[in-house]
Amino acid sequence: MTPNQRLLVAVLSSIVFFVIYTAIFPPVEQNDTPNVNNKQKVVSQETQENSSAQKPTVEAVAGHSVSDQERVSYDASTIVTVKSDDFILKMDTLGRISSKELLDEKFRDKEDHHAQLIAQKGAKPLYIRFLDENLNKEASQTPYTASISEVTLAGEPVKVTLTQKLSTLDVVKEITFYKDGHYDVNINVSSNVRYFVYLGKRPQVNKTEQMMTVVGAMVYTDDELVTIIEDGDAEGRKTFTGVELISAFDQYTATIMYGFSKDTTIIVDRDRDNNPVVYFDAMPNMKFSGYVGPKEYKVLKNINPVLTNAIEYGWFTFAAKPLFALLSWLHGIFGNWGWAIIGLVTIIRALLYPLTYKGMMSMQKIKDLAPKLKEIKEKYKNDPQRMNAATMEMYKKHGANPLGGCLPMLLQIPVFFAIYRVLLNAVELQGAPWILWITDLSRMDQFYILPLLMGASMYFQQRMTPTNFTDPMQEKVMKFLPVIFTFFFITFPSGLVLYWFVNNLFSIGQQFIVNTQYQNAKDAEIALAKKHGKKND
Repeated sequence: MTPNQRLLVAVLSSIVFFVIYTAIFPPVEQNDTPNVNNKQKVVSQETQENSSAQKPTVEAVAGHSVSDQERVSYDASTIVTVKSDDFILKMDTLGRISSKELLDEKFRDKEDHHAQLIAQKGAKPLYIRFLDENLNKEASQTPYTASISEVTLAGEPVKVTLTQKLSTLDVVKEITFYKDGHYDVNINVSSNVRYFVYLGKRPQVNKTEQMMTVVGAMVYTDDELVTIIEDGDAEGRKTFTGVELISAFDQYTATIMYGFSKDTTIIVDRDRDNNPVVYFDAMPNMKFSGYVGPKEYKVLKNINPVLTNAIEYGWFTFAAKPLFALLSWLHGIFGNWGWAIIGLVTIIRALLYPLTYKGMMSMQKIKDLAPKLKEIKEKYKNDPQRMNAATMEMYKKHGANPLGGCLPMLLQIPVFFAIYRVLLNAVELQGAPWILWITDLSRMDQFYILPLLMGASMYFQQRMTPTNFTDPMQEKVMKFLPVIFTFFFITFPSGLVLYWFVNNLFSIGQQFIVNTQYQNAKDAEIALAKKHGKKND
């Protein structure tokens, strides 16, 4: 069962429970929580839409469909093999990157095979398609030749020249490969013909996607606008200029091209499954760069800082980017991502401590005021206006803020979702151990220990926290929240569960301090009152 299916089961189970409960007990009016669609789609320049009833393909521009590439791919054989300590890349007789295998152990799949970034079917990086259909047919049957058949990247970059001789023109691809995984491309065609170069289909390393995982294509322009077209959501042809990078990505890896001239036209179309297909209108002499590999922040930044924009955090990018920077800094100190997460929780809780402390104190005061507030409610039950005025006056007199307890939690919500996005997209955490049984912070705890500890800590924290519920149904819902959250968190990455568990421990500790201080203050006040009472006697 996938994480999304588990979430659906959890939600449906919760709904069934509350429906049965409200059928037995008197129903209480509740507010529905709106569905938040976590997609970042900033639409840039859109110049053409296919209005046909049929699904549009790239035939309207490039005179073909993606399936043409699938048919010819079986006839293509490897002509260049590029090896390094981290990967093995292959290029075929159609001048495409046909394979890239990651050698790092953490990228092994469930069958213990090394991760393969290039999909067997569909568009492949550096594939050239001509607008002229006859020329295109000839190109699909004429193999490229390579200047070097095998390359080993030890330090210095290596240039490989691929040449294709057609009846009316020659195509020359000069590709310089670098050890860090990126490459530079210089394409020359001997005649001024219109042709297109493909980004390639997105990697499909992770077969099971986690909740809120976004996969598809991205276009990042020089005005810092991001357009993301998810798989299954491509609706029509869009064109872009002033593009800094294009990316076809999954959770941890991406196929990226960048370094275009400002007037290069990038085209995003769709295939028959409504998945995005990205390519660009090339010039006779075309220079650009590319990268196929993991979206590791330091690697991308060292290649070109603009590539870090290929790491997608969705709506919470504004909070996720600085949080990842802080998390990386803490990892540099601790040398372990698990302890870095704990350090991050410590810093966040320290920053929120003044607000949290005031909020907890307000909750204590409101709890003590509950009998008096009940008296006010009874006294002015027929006059809501006077009842509200008297209630607010009571709060003001005793220094209680009914919203004080909510504010720290509200501030933590964007932090929580930002942390989730960071842990979901940070390939650095893939295969990263913490301690004992937690060997991969990017995956769920296979023994369910962390989620159970998180649920238990949430329950204990709830028992310690003063409440002033007047609605029995609301109180029942709150009591079942630890159970529901535990069920949700079972499929979450261990790093996220660790964050929430440690956050609960801080809340428990702080609540204990506040409860103790408040009780001591009350005892001192009572003792002082008794002392003054005896003196008066």
